Amino acid sequence: MAHAAPAIDISRENRRFDDIAPGLAGRVWTLGVGAFVVAILMALIPTFTGKQTDFSVGASAFFRSYVLAFAYACSLGLGALFFTMIQHLTRAGWSVVVRRFAETIAGQLPLLALLGLPLLIPIIFGMEGVYEWSSAAAVKNDATGLLQKKQPYLNATFFIIRMVFYFAVWGWLGSFYLNKSVEQDLTGDHELSVKMGGVAGPGVLLYALTVTFFAVDLLMSLTPHWYSTIFGVYYFAGCMVSTHATLIVMMVLLQRSGRLVNVLTQEHYQDVGKFMFAFTVFWAYIGFSQYMLIWYANLPEETYWYAARQSTPYWLVVSLTLLFGHFVLPFLALISKHAKRSPNFIFLGACWMLLMHFVDMHYVVSPDTHGYQQYLLAKDAGKAAAGAGSYMAHGATALLTDIPMTIGMLAVLASAVIRELGRNSLIPERDPRLNESLAFENI
Repeated sequence: MAHAAPAIDISRENRRFDDIAPGLAGRVWTLGVGAFVVAILMALIPTFTGKQTDFSVGASAFFRSYVLAFAYACSLGLGALFFTMIQHLTRAGWSVVVRRFAETIAGQLPLLALLGLPLLIPIIFGMEGVYEWSSAAAVKNDATGLLQKKQPYLNATFFIIRMVFYFAVWGWLGSFYLNKSVEQDLTGDHELSVKMGGVAGPGVLLYALTVTFFAVDLLMSLTPHWYSTIFGVYYFAGCMVSTHATLIVMMVLLQRSGRLVNVLTQEHYQDVGKFMFAFTVFWAYIGFSQYMLIWYANLPEETYWYAARQSTPYWLVVSLTLLFGHFVLPFLALISKHAKRSPNFIFLGACWMLLMHFVDMHYVVSPDTHGYQQYLLAKDAGKAAAGAGSYMAHGATALLTDIPMTIGMLAVLASAVIRELGRNSLIPERDPRLNESLAFENI
């Protein structure tokens, strides 16, 4: 619950970012390009040094890391889009002063569509090390027959069509909300708020459908023999945790730069912190539900996805890191309202959750599940030593490409967000619910 306090006079606040945005965006862009170069080198060095004779192995490592980084960046854009729509759908007043940040991130979804284009390379050329179902040879030689049965859905043409549809929907929604909000800054037309609220209902329904299928297509199809009915919800939960963490980081950094000093209050930190905390618990609930049902049923076609993530010391450590780092520690640290009302403390918590979201994406994308299957087949045939090769060696080495690739992807996205923030006011200045947000207090 909340009650209103005297509204803050925004005319005395620094609400612009245009003085430092271009230079900062340029430096962040340079960081991103440099990180991409490092990722390419880390993926291909084994080939250049003669440790690998097959160029496709390094290329597969690069593109698999690209999937991870792209999924992470998309999670921020998609979480920001949902945050924006749900505020309009519920006509929330408290969030107006932080909504521009989410609008700006969601407005970069067309850019994310362009960043997704390189993923068409392993799809079109059928690189088995990335998407097994895209390889004609893998489909033909699949002993289970499942890949042949899934070909009407898992094929390059239909995959591309679906991706175009997803990003067409998200790109339009993200651009619509950002553009209408900025237009309202200029015109003060309250009807624009009505229009944005009217789009939010159908938008949320489309969002739920497209995000679910996107998670299945981009991430779950990396292991095409495996399936989970709640995988889309799992990805959505991660989107929301990382987005609210990003909003907190942006709030703190902008205030430290002398902007929105009095506009963003402990009340806003507490509410954004509440959402981050709530979705952290929701993520744990969905993750546990998925694991528990698969463990209880104990069906080989389902359990091997988790078995591949528990059968080496490295992946067991990653699994335990998610359990304690993504849930137990944040739950204990953020459950108190005092933790959420401290900008410095909640900032550290938000940075930690962004790190844990990377660990989560690494856990989902990076394990060599196909290698684990080959290892099991070799083991069954009495050739465990020969079959252990790529699977047992795979693990921490994936981080050498995953880390710079993710830094590069996020830096490119951050550069675009910074440039956009520099063009507009940092808050929706003429939103009809702005005064409610400025005067907002938790009880």
